[in-house]
Amino acid sequence: MKLKALLFTFIFAMSLEAHFLTLLPETDVVSKKQKYSFEASFIHPFEQTGMTMEKPKRVVLFKNSKREDLKIKEIKKFNHKAWKGEFELKLPGDYIIYVDPKEYFEPAEGKFIRHITKTVINGYGMEDGWDTPANLQVEIIPLVKPYGLYKGNTFTGQVLHHEKPAANVEVEVELYNDKGLKAPTDAHITQVVKTDSNGVFSFTMPHSGWWGFAALIEEGEIQHSDGIMYPVEVGGLIWVKAY
Repeated sequence: MKLKALLFTFIFAMSLEAHFLTLLPETDVVSKKQKYSFEASFIHPFEQTGMTMEKPKRVVLFKNSKREDLKIKEIKKFNHKAWKGEFELKLPGDYIIYVDPKEYFEPAEGKFIRHITKTVINGYGMEDGWDTPANLQVEIIPLVKPYGLYKGNTFTGQVLHHEKPAANVEVEVELYNDKGLKAPTDAHITQVVKTDSNGVFSFTMPHSGWWGFAALIEEGEIQHSDGIMYPVEVGGLIWVKAY
């Protein structure tokens, strides 16, 4: 009985940890014309622990309605499969890199998870288009410039679901904690805010570093190998950096 109780406690604790598809470019402000790297991984950002991420359907560099598929290669991140690629900005302006992953089944939550994740990169000082939608299934549109931010700045975004504002949606927020910060309690690890009637939310970033914002909406079902239909959690994520 003790073993069963310990196993249940472990699975329950794992289910409480927020999963984030994490997309971190080498820089969010490009000043030189050269290739820059980025990494995509499925992790618990604050705890700095990893999960296996299968090769995504697409990784795209987006600007002015044009989409360029980026090549990626497999790497290890926190001892789990992850992905790395390169991008180069040919013209001045704002670009979006986004990852459209395959669905992942999370047995602890009894659902499939698909986190469509993006970050905005400025090229050569021309600040135009950082609030342009990439027309993703679920997407966070920044309402403040999503680069050149300081710790203490408030990030505000609007959640769109099929290109329409999504009201009363939970948005999970986590720091990519590469500084070894300790949370006072488990409740402090993942912050949660909700969108208003216009799909808008705000969060003030208390630390420097990369911050992930994940708007989570359940939509549709997929049949698992066990023959049972399970719901699909579609996340619209954005990563921004505070300096």
